[in-house]
Amino acid sequence: MASVWGRQHGPAGGIGGSSPRASRARVAGAILVVAVVALCSSCVGARHGSALSTQRAYERVVRLALPSVVQIQSGKSTGSGVVFDSKGDIVTNAHVVSGSASYEVLNSGADKPLPARLIGSFPPDDLAVIRVKSGANELRPARWADSDKAQVGEIVLAIGSPFGLTDSVTQGIVSATGRTVSGPATAGSAPTILTDALQTSAAINPGNSGGALVLLSGAVLGVPTLTAKNPELGGAAPGIGFAIPSDTVLQIANQLIYSGKVTMSGRASLEITASTHTNTDGNDDGVAVDATRPGGAAADAGIRAGDIITEAGGQLVTSTAALEDVLIGYRPGDRITVKALRGRAQEQFRVKLGSLTS
Repeated sequence: MASVWGRQHGPAGGIGGSSPRASRARVAGAILVVAVVALCSSCVGARHGSALSTQRAYERVVRLALPSVVQIQSGKSTGSGVVFDSKGDIVTNAHVVSGSASYEVLNSGADKPLPARLIGSFPPDDLAVIRVKSGANELRPARWADSDKAQVGEIVLAIGSPFGLTDSVTQGIVSATGRTVSGPATAGSAPTILTDALQTSAAINPGNSGGALVLLSGAVLGVPTLTAKNPELGGAAPGIGFAIPSDTVLQIANQLIYSGKVTMSGRASLEITASTHTNTDGNDDGVAVDATRPGGAAADAGIRAGDIITEAGGQLVTSTAALEDVLIGYRPGDRITVKALRGRAQEQFRVKLGSLTS
């Protein structure tokens, strides 16, 4: 009797339920389960295919870009470089090649290094070009991207020789564009100020400097040059590296190759030789003009040797570094007001800025 009661009065879908609605529900549920299982299997396959596609893209870009990145031995230090053209020209950081007169270039898979010489250097953008003395045919020129089109979030690989480990690759994304950062100083030059730098999360370690920041297309987006410093703990800040954009690299490298110097940097200058002025209390209080370039921006405006610049573009200037910081915000041809002390009198000048040159 209990079993009859259960069949007649049990709730639909219960243990004893056998109503048409219950049966249809079970069938529908089974179909749904099969559909979900099939869908999940499809998802797994899609994820696997996507991962495989990404892996192959990574492998492809490494194969394409690695032969265009070299290790540079400069005295006792090691850095990286990117093959620029078929003549054996290699672009790298100025701080990589500073302080040495001869260099050795080791290409990926090469049996022995190639000797090289300096073609030209432009410390303000931390760029230099060296050229191998022989074996140019053993080098593969890189393909360059348009850094003006760089997008935050793009996947990039940093290729170089960190700590002397040739052909090393790290990966990350473009974290930001248009950064202005202070870089390393080269011998006899002020600290570098990079403009329009690319920020990346790809690990950049000592020895990566001068190497390549590469897109998945295989094109070089920039030249890694430095990492951010942790202001509290000191040392490098993980995941915050900077690269010189390819547009700047091409502009500067082509001029160095053509004439050994840079005449059109795209960076504003007063076209003076100057030093930081210190008052009697030992505090920096301006920029002493040591010399002006004949026919240059400052000279044409009436500024002369012996003047002490105290203000530029409406901002106080207490050192050469402070003046550089001000000028970073301008382009050649812009006009700014400069104030300077001449003796005990303050003079004011309207200056049409020139171009920073080497």
